[in-house]
Amino acid sequence: MIARTQRNQYIITPDNGTLTHIKRIEGIESVRTFDEKANKLPTAGESFTFFGRDIYAFNGAKLAAGKIDYDHFGEPVPVESLVELPIVPAYREGRHVQGTIDVLDVRFGNLWTNIDHRLFHELNVVRGDRLAVKIKNDTRTVYENTVVFAQSFAEVSIGEPLLYINSLENIGVAINQGSFAKAYNIGTGTNWRLSLCKA
Repeated sequence: MIARTQRNQYIITPDNGTLTHIKRIEGIESVRTFDEKANKLPTAGESFTFFGRDIYAFNGAKLAAGKIDYDHFGEPVPVESLVELPIVPAYREGRHVQGTIDVLDVRFGNLWTNIDHRLFHELNVVRGDRLAVKIKNDTRTVYENTVVFAQSFAEVSIGEPLLYINSLENIGVAINQGSFAKAYNIGTGTNWRLSLCKA
């Protein structure tokens, strides 16, 4: 399917929940579905193993080059019909902010949470403060320690964990020059919960 966002950007993706956060944060204006067999890279033959290349990138390139017109490509479908992943909103409870781990920044092993920087700052946290961090997978505690809130990775020693504000302006958890995810075997999803409070 092809989705057009409120900012007039186009995303070609399967209807499998990949548009959940885009719909919630950016907004989706409209969605169209198309026949994947009829709109597949001609040299792909009978293979359906490289959808990213053979369908999504191929049709994205055609759309960008003006070879297809969004408003006349495929059939419109209601935005409300999109498959959406479950979202557990971050919240504050007394001295604690609770959230989930939404993304692993796989290149570096950083954890990206759903805790917005505004909610985080309700704890009256300033750069250099230490926070008690607890990460649970369902009911099992996987990580529990005090961690410094830093503006940049250079503010902590190599190998030291830190909390920071990532490019989505949410709280990230990292190890300077290391992989937090690998070090503590941490994953993503609504069953991965994070709790923060000033130490």
